[in-house]
Amino acid sequence: MAANEQGATTAASEAASIIDAYVTGFPTAQKAVDLFKGEWSSKLPDELGVESGTAGLFGDARIVQMVEALGGIVGASVLELGPLEGAHTTMVERAGAASVVAVEANSRAYLKCLIVKEVLGLTKSRFLLGDINAYMDETPDRFDICVASGVLYHQTDPFEMLRLVSKVANTVLLWTHYYDAALIGKLPEISEHFTTEPIVRDTGDFEVRYYPRDYRQALEWTGFCGAGVERTYWMTRDDIMSSLKLVGFGRLDVLNENLEHRHGPCFTVLGRKS
Repeated sequence: MAANEQGATTAASEAASIIDAYVTGFPTAQKAVDLFKGEWSSKLPDELGVESGTAGLFGDARIVQMVEALGGIVGASVLELGPLEGAHTTMVERAGAASVVAVEANSRAYLKCLIVKEVLGLTKSRFLLGDINAYMDETPDRFDICVASGVLYHQTDPFEMLRLVSKVANTVLLWTHYYDAALIGKLPEISEHFTTEPIVRDTGDFEVRYYPRDYRQALEWTGFCGAGVERTYWMTRDDIMSSLKLVGFGRLDVLNENLEHRHGPCFTVLGRKS
């Protein structure tokens, strides 16, 4: 093929791919949601009438429990770490928060959050793209509440994340998996990801053990919603509670705990400074 013919073919192919990116017909929420078809984890609210994921995160009991335990959150400023697809963001805004700043590192999840913000008409929430720890370390802003659901066990230094949370917020809602050898040993598909010995992290006041967890093939799914690294570290339940107290959350209330979760034991903790 002559060079000019090859160039013409390439140009035509590029033009076709650009044209394919255009959407025809009347604008709908489904069209926006379908930009990430097959990647949604959450089932978007019924009010939208769209097909998305299956997880009922837009009515999550963890957020309901937090609001009830705090006697309401009307007028509160909220920082959310890792909003995923904006479900908890939506619940917090609709519960009366004055403002919500949600920081997401996964660029595809971030774009899904923007879709949710638009189709649900959120007006008090901002989504930021970047690393949650870098944000907490550098921002001058302070918040009444930090919602940290599903992020601690995706960290390479979970104690540091808890320290930074205490730096920016007076209250934290923490939901996380934790390491328990006996319980995780009953879950072959999970235990196979913990193949190396724990490492010791010296906090300066006491030592915590970090248990390495590899993601492996999970990284191949475009809807992956874990950390942007191949290995993270889990903490034990006791070390999480001790760490929360050490960084300043003197009052700790366990709102819910599940020892039989298919991805490993987990609990919901509400931490308050006192």
